[in-house]
Amino acid sequence: MSSPVLPLTWHLARSSGRRGLQSQVLAAGAAAVGAFVLLVMIAACVGSSTRADRTTWRSPDAVPARAATAVQALTTTYVRHQPVTMVSLAGLPGRGATPAPPGLSTFPQAGEVYVSPALAALIRDLPAAQLADRLPKPAGGASYGTIGAAGLASPDELVAVIGRVPTDPAVSPAAEGGNFYDEGQTARAKIAGFSGSEASMFAGADRQAAPLGAVLLVMPVVVLAAAAGRLGAARREQRLAALRLAGATPRQILAMTAAEAAAVGTAGALTGALAYVALLPALAEIPYGVGTWYTRELWVGLPWLAAVVAGVTLLLTVSAVSMLRQVATSPLGVAQQANPRRTRMIRLVLFAVALGYIMLSSHGDMTNRQMIVLLGLFYGTFWLFGPWVVDRLGRIAGRFARRPATLLAARRLSDDPRGAWRTVSGLVLAGFVAGFFSVSQLDIGFAQHPDQVALSTESAAGARHMAPEVRTLLDRAGIEAEVTVVDGGIDTVLLGGTGVVAHVSGGPDQVDAAVTALAPAGKGLFPIGQDYVSASDDTITDRISTVSIATLVLSFFVATASAGLTAAANVLDRRRVYGLLRLSGTPLRVLDRARVRETALPLAALAGGTTAMGVFGAMQLNKEAGTTVNGSGALQLAVCVTLGALAMLAAISGSRPLLRRVTANPTQTVD
Repeated sequence: MSSPVLPLTWHLARSSGRRGLQSQVLAAGAAAVGAFVLLVMIAACVGSSTRADRTTWRSPDAVPARAATAVQALTTTYVRHQPVTMVSLAGLPGRGATPAPPGLSTFPQAGEVYVSPALAALIRDLPAAQLADRLPKPAGGASYGTIGAAGLASPDELVAVIGRVPTDPAVSPAAEGGNFYDEGQTARAKIAGFSGSEASMFAGADRQAAPLGAVLLVMPVVVLAAAAGRLGAARREQRLAALRLAGATPRQILAMTAAEAAAVGTAGALTGALAYVALLPALAEIPYGVGTWYTRELWVGLPWLAAVVAGVTLLLTVSAVSMLRQVATSPLGVAQQANPRRTRMIRLVLFAVALGYIMLSSHGDMTNRQMIVLLGLFYGTFWLFGPWVVDRLGRIAGRFARRPATLLAARRLSDDPRGAWRTVSGLVLAGFVAGFFSVSQLDIGFAQHPDQVALSTESAAGARHMAPEVRTLLDRAGIEAEVTVVDGGIDTVLLGGTGVVAHVSGGPDQVDAAVTALAPAGKGLFPIGQDYVSASDDTITDRISTVSIATLVLSFFVATASAGLTAAANVLDRRRVYGLLRLSGTPLRVLDRARVRETALPLAALAGGTTAMGVFGAMQLNKEAGTTVNGSGALQLAVCVTLGALAMLAAISGSRPLLRRVTANPTQTVD
């Protein structure tokens, strides 16, 4: 005999009416948003890793001198505060052929120059004295070649590959650099190919920062999926309790709920996945780190796509099924609207133990995996702890309530602490993200010297010998600058080193022109400025800032959607209670105020706590990094918390027309 579960589920879904259809559409919409956000964050992680791997050829693994076929030198210069990566290659005479680097069809011969499309466009836009003159003129008057996408991390990346002769200073041992700020920007090696493991400093920072935002967004998406699974829970409980009393087995009612939720979740998740696929070209235009994306970099692949659709569907289904435990065990209690069980003190004990473990385990040398595990543990323990706080908060508020709206809100908090927690949990957890990222804006504390251009030397005597040449080159280029010899001291871009510093007048354009004019004096190394010296620190802070803004925006967006969805579900689920209250003479405005206070009370208590924890975590990070907190972080935190709370209240207020509609004729809804 065939099972009656699916036909009966389909019949009940069709006969649920307009309100049932509304619940299913809202649930599918929430699943679509959750799947879309997850896929976008996974795409950012996968894409940043892919494009970081495409930069490893610029720092290939060195080989013994007898096995080398070429010399490669990497250096970085800056124009308009943007890094320009210069890769110089020289084949060694009498050695075998060297394969072509990624993005080129052949190994560059001496005098050949290849540039990325973005660099070619910038060369056309800027005066030659600011950029083009830093590159050698192609041999024989030929034009620049083009570096293909295989050798670039982003369409916006500025890269040049230059063919040299082995005796050129640009590939000599002097091109290795030697200052501590050269790391990641200047290198030299004898090579036999372009297989390497070290990504570009800039693309590598993209890869490291992206997973942090993805992990922080997982829990808000879980909250949203759980809220979607709860839509229509009370009406579903009443309907299934009647079936249970009529003889349906617990397995059958759970199977019916799972089938309905899985169908809705699959439809929503597939919609979100299709939206992600359709919007890939638009997503590729969103810059991150080194620039915009090649569209194919953001394609996560079918396995990830299927996993996200299945995961969101599973979350929604588990959420829906978990609401029916009492229906399966005590259908009569559900039918009679019995009070739910109280939360237990064990939640507080487990939270305290887990929080203590997290604090003791946090230290500066943790791996990314350890950080992710601790963050997941924090979210999980707070999810366990939240309903207990809401329950106690409801009891305290009820004891001291002086207004009807507050008394109603307190009773709802203590009667259904898990439901009240689900309404605010998204923003409460987003408060941790806001507190962490707003305060973790690092301030390294070094002095800034944007008007300085410097050439380092091994000794003060070498600096004194170089100074006249520097003055001559600047005068020839028509650049006004004060040239000084530096031997120690930290008030210049050399940061305690020895060399010649030019204090350039006239602004950023003149600074760029000075770098170009002084390039011949560098003997293979470009002059350095503030951008070069602070590149490592600025790259880290820029990536953290970018990830923080994106994570904050998406976290508050998902949390607000979750709150609005849960508020609408609560109105539909409590329509019988609201109808009885209206029949007893309770004004509609009192019911609405009670709904708002039911959210505002736990939000103030819990969001403040998680925000404080986020601030504490950020301060620990700053302490480990040896940096101070950016002064604008407090203002950013206040703005984030205020906007988040207002968005939450606005989302809840959006269900006010629904409350008015379901209580418009209470005599028809209380039965």
